[in-house]
Amino acid sequence: MTINLAEYPLLSTINSPDDLRLLSQDQLTKVSDELRSYLLNSVSKSSGHFASGLGTIELTVALHYVYRTPFDHLIWDVGHQAYPHKILTGRRDQLHTIRQKDGLHPFPWREESEYDVLSVGHSSTSISAALGLAVAAEKEAKDRKVVAVIGDGAMTAGMAFEALNHGGDINKDMLVILNDNEMSISENVGALNNHLAKLLSGSLFTGFREGSKRLLNNIPPIKELASRAEEHLKGMVVPSTFFEELGFNYIGPIDGHDVNGLVDTIRNMRNLKGPQILHIATKKGKGYQAAEQDPIKYHAVPKFNPAETSLPKSKPSLPTYSKIFGDWLCGMAERDSKLMAITPAMREGSGMVEFSQRFPDQYFDVAIAEQHAVTYAAGLAIGGQNAVVAIYSSFLQRGYDQLIHDIAIQNLPVLFAIDRAGIVGADGPTHQGAFDLSFMRCIPNMVIMTPSDERECQLMLTTGHLHNGPAAVRYPRGSGTGAELPTLDETITLGKGVKKRQGEKIAILNFGTVLGEASQAADALNASLADMRFVKPIDEALINELADNHDVIVTVEDNAIAGGAGSAVNEFLLSQGRAIKVLNIGLPDVFIKHGTQEEIHQELGLDCQGIIDKVNAFIG
Repeated sequence: MTINLAEYPLLSTINSPDDLRLLSQDQLTKVSDELRSYLLNSVSKSSGHFASGLGTIELTVALHYVYRTPFDHLIWDVGHQAYPHKILTGRRDQLHTIRQKDGLHPFPWREESEYDVLSVGHSSTSISAALGLAVAAEKEAKDRKVVAVIGDGAMTAGMAFEALNHGGDINKDMLVILNDNEMSISENVGALNNHLAKLLSGSLFTGFREGSKRLLNNIPPIKELASRAEEHLKGMVVPSTFFEELGFNYIGPIDGHDVNGLVDTIRNMRNLKGPQILHIATKKGKGYQAAEQDPIKYHAVPKFNPAETSLPKSKPSLPTYSKIFGDWLCGMAERDSKLMAITPAMREGSGMVEFSQRFPDQYFDVAIAEQHAVTYAAGLAIGGQNAVVAIYSSFLQRGYDQLIHDIAIQNLPVLFAIDRAGIVGADGPTHQGAFDLSFMRCIPNMVIMTPSDERECQLMLTTGHLHNGPAAVRYPRGSGTGAELPTLDETITLGKGVKKRQGEKIAILNFGTVLGEASQAADALNASLADMRFVKPIDEALINELADNHDVIVTVEDNAIAGGAGSAVNEFLLSQGRAIKVLNIGLPDVFIKHGTQEEIHQELGLDCQGIIDKVNAFIG
């Protein structure tokens, strides 16, 4: 893909932030315009995260202009808004490869650039990391500055507040920028507001404030009066004193699309002592009307034509597992008024839009708070409700203690519908659902199910919903196979697998949606094939039967081999003292990079040919 750099006279000269800092401040508006145009041009041709980056153009320019990056540390929370940052930090000409196999990483990534201070992908980690960096910078004593940029969505996670609470307490020099893209700029930000923000961040006011505090320290009533006067002055422009109560000096909100105002304010704040919060108001999708109007739809986009007012419609395909779950949820809620569905800010991704509209009293979006989501479900279950937690595999990692402490120990009937299990593709290592079978399998009381198609998925959801204890159904990103769905009354027997093919010598034990590839491999190898269905309780009788009649057992799963479903088979065979050759096929003991699901499965040998090759190599 080629982009004509002649159309970007300023941006084409910026190969690093050092080049940006050579420009005069009055050129920054033009740089921002070119950067926005370049982002639109590139992502529309390559696909990727879109609306978030459009909203942080001016902020990115201002931060790299004022701070001495990479010496000064700049941290982006989550990181889907960091495309403009990548463009300005030497990766402009590679941006078209983002999220593609062997291309740029979808998020800031330490191995990729010295400008990417923290590798990210999940939300709400920035303030904690920045605080650690601020302490390290103070010990280093080289006047290194630390900035964290966090969105209002990421601020809904408890981890962000834990970090703020600690940061205000230990009082280190750092700047947290709250990028608020829900606020209406026109109502809250104007010339007076920007002027006062500059005034409040300037040395005159802060000098007066610190000096007066020292001067009046020994006269408590006057000190208290001075403090209240300061709060009153800030109260004219600050929506809340919440951050001040946590020990942060709060400034804003200011217009996050006024690059010169940002530079002036950030330059003032750069040398302030102690923890600082700058609250900026931005618009997600800024500068591209369709994305401004529907930032959720334009959060991550396929290739599209910017001249058209809508994204290309995807070709009709089989329903996704997320949709199968969403439809099941609606159908079950019609029958069960006690069904309560919970999501940690993943309504669209988890297929819950229709459910949220049809059953608003049974739907709970708890924001980006996975730990709370799990323990909230525990409370609902204790209260006699039938809780269903819809959560991505890699996000359930964040609620692991709650899964053990609040659900499993108490053996509570909560169903976990685990989406994005196995290889997810373009989002890379932070989002691969590689570990859920491993980390759940060791927890007592858990029932863990791995559907091989959408029919099995719905059967297992109903079975888990009716089970009087914690249950999990894990399914991948992507579409089903076209299997006919069961009725909502149908269930399956706990811990029972199904024999799919009778062969000789080799028995393949399949876990999950790799069944199609495993089935083709079984045909080619004349192997027996079993769809195990359950990782816990595992079908011991079926394993014994297959071990009796075969020379080699092969397990196949889209999960880490370490501790996964194959390990469960190994453990059982060892416990029986059985001497039989076992081959485990799954995800290797590395963090798996980004690429399409098909590319990664092929590379790791989880496709039909890969399974055949691994088996032939094993048996010699």
